[in-house]
Amino acid sequence: MKRQLILITMIVSFLSSCGNLKKATETDKFDYTVEKFADLQILRYKVHGFDELPLKQKELIYYLSQAALEGRDILFDQNGKYNVIIRRLLEAAYTNYSGDKKDTNYVNMETYLKRVWFSNGIHHHYGYEKFVPGFTPEFFKGVIEKIDPSKLPLEKGQTVAQLCDEIFPVIFDPKVMPKRVNQADGEDLILTSASNYYEGVTQAEAEDFYNKLKDPKDTTPISYGLNSRLVKENGKVFEKVWKVGGLYSPALEKIVYWLKKAESVTENDTQKAVISKLIEYYNTGDLKKFDEYCIQWVKDLNSHVDFVNGFTENYGDPLGMKASWESLVNFKDVEATKRTETISANAQWFEDHSPVDKKFKKEEVKGVSAKVITAAILAGDLYPATAIGINLPNANWIRTQHGSKSVTIGNLTDAYNKAAHGNGFFEEFAYSKAEIEMNDKYADITNDLHTDLHECLGHGSGKLLPGTDPNALKAYDSTIEEARADLFGLYYLPDQKMVDLGIIPSADAFKAEYYSFMMNGLMTQLVRIQPGNNVEEAHMRNRQLIARWVLEKGAPEKVVELVKKDGETFVRINDYQKLRNLFGQLLAEIQRIKSEGDYAAARNLVEAYAVKVDPELHKEILSRYEKLNLAPYKGFLNPVYDVTTDKGGKITDVKVSYNEGYAEQMLRYGREYSSLPNRNE
Repeated sequence: MKRQLILITMIVSFLSSCGNLKKATETDKFDYTVEKFADLQILRYKVHGFDELPLKQKELIYYLSQAALEGRDILFDQNGKYNVIIRRLLEAAYTNYSGDKKDTNYVNMETYLKRVWFSNGIHHHYGYEKFVPGFTPEFFKGVIEKIDPSKLPLEKGQTVAQLCDEIFPVIFDPKVMPKRVNQADGEDLILTSASNYYEGVTQAEAEDFYNKLKDPKDTTPISYGLNSRLVKENGKVFEKVWKVGGLYSPALEKIVYWLKKAESVTENDTQKAVISKLIEYYNTGDLKKFDEYCIQWVKDLNSHVDFVNGFTENYGDPLGMKASWESLVNFKDVEATKRTETISANAQWFEDHSPVDKKFKKEEVKGVSAKVITAAILAGDLYPATAIGINLPNANWIRTQHGSKSVTIGNLTDAYNKAAHGNGFFEEFAYSKAEIEMNDKYADITNDLHTDLHECLGHGSGKLLPGTDPNALKAYDSTIEEARADLFGLYYLPDQKMVDLGIIPSADAFKAEYYSFMMNGLMTQLVRIQPGNNVEEAHMRNRQLIARWVLEKGAPEKVVELVKKDGETFVRINDYQKLRNLFGQLLAEIQRIKSEGDYAAARNLVEAYAVKVDPELHKEILSRYEKLNLAPYKGFLNPVYDVTTDKGGKITDVKVSYNEGYAEQMLRYGREYSSLPNRNE
């Protein structure tokens, strides 16, 4: 992808945003933690400053939030063709259960349902493997058979027994749809992936279909395949487009309804034009309209309220073309944005001084805007697990000609930080007291700055050479793109320019992020992987690729080492400046790969450094992590927005509350925002 989300790393508990002193006072009594189950912890985030917004902006946020939540079923279906049916079946079993709720089968069914809610389907949201149910088919069938059939997701004429025969193998048989996204080299990535972006086609047929559509001479290509399912019926391969009147129409119609409401209370004409163009795109499915929307959205820099709504990121497609549905509604954190504005204002300097070959650099960096935002609602592929930074749009030519928007989500990093205070994670894995003290002193700002540099500049840096296919790196593109942006941030963190700009307190502060990054890439992110599995997710592959590459290349001079102390493994960095040089060398190579579309080089790098896991080290890390009793993955509940209206139905106020529980919210969303049929063909 041309731009990806920065997902939360294992050391995110040390993140915070600039300008949070007031927030800390306001939220001392706010309960950030909700519950913990399986490998997940559910948190809350506070929408700082919402109560002080003008009524019109509150109303706009409310309408955009409703539009966001209406897309929930789309993502479930994209993640797997049976996910909507399975979720509804589980919810029926959960809400109509009348037996012993201490029964192990019931407890495990409840946990399974909570995991399905969290992952928007039956596969792990990060590792992509299918969940193993802790309850038996016999128990589940017994529960279902006692439920009024009208409450079950039955097709017309279908019996309960027939439904069970169809769905139970999907849930219980480990050989059926075992992975949502398969990235294994040498396999047919479509046939071995359970995601619902293709039907009846092979990888070769899909690649051939889209290659025939592309014109190498087109300098403003649409994002082919972005908003459709590719199917083969009666020997013919064609697209079923996601649009009003097409696939997912019932949900998209409701999204459009709320967008039209939002259009009536926009802050300015530019914002109104953005929403109008998005509506036009949803109504037509025309990807040229989508590009027009992206260009208008990039140019809207004056609105206080902003949003993402649509088919955006392509992590869920094994070929990296088709986009999952997501939404984020937000407003600007004015004080914290001063930091990111300073970075973006100097974008050309950073581009000019990058260690990459001059022919891969942009001669003129256009339209790089950056801000810190307060999230008001998360939805689709940003809920419950979310990002802390975003840079959009993804199309290379739009970024080159019109620029991009970068955001850091301040209230989410604030919530992570407060919820994880004093959890002992860094103390367990850091090499010595010196690293711990360095982390305590500088990690808050350096981790934020790395995110800023990654999003504001990294994804927007460099250029493709003329004639390079934007999809040339295929399944490896996401990993390479994330590595490129991470390396850009890592390379510049120690630069004197950061001190001169007044955005880093000390020339040595970067060491906190360097150590955290290397510790995470070499060791601690392994707590997210099941024993025996490889690294699959693009962000994790990116971090391991970088860390393992510099470990190997710096070995002759012992720049970075994995050392033993009291029988346990630790990362030791012996020369931070040489480590920076290695980051620069790898950045230069990865930018070359990206610019030239060098698939073979991308494949070699990823397969050599990013995929395989050392089983002995993995075992050790899991054992050390287990005693901390922490959850490696975290996600959020949304706040609840309630409107007050006058006798004529006009909104007079919007209030925000934070009291809803996890199951309570998920079940409510299932009742209020679930417009798609059980099967979406």
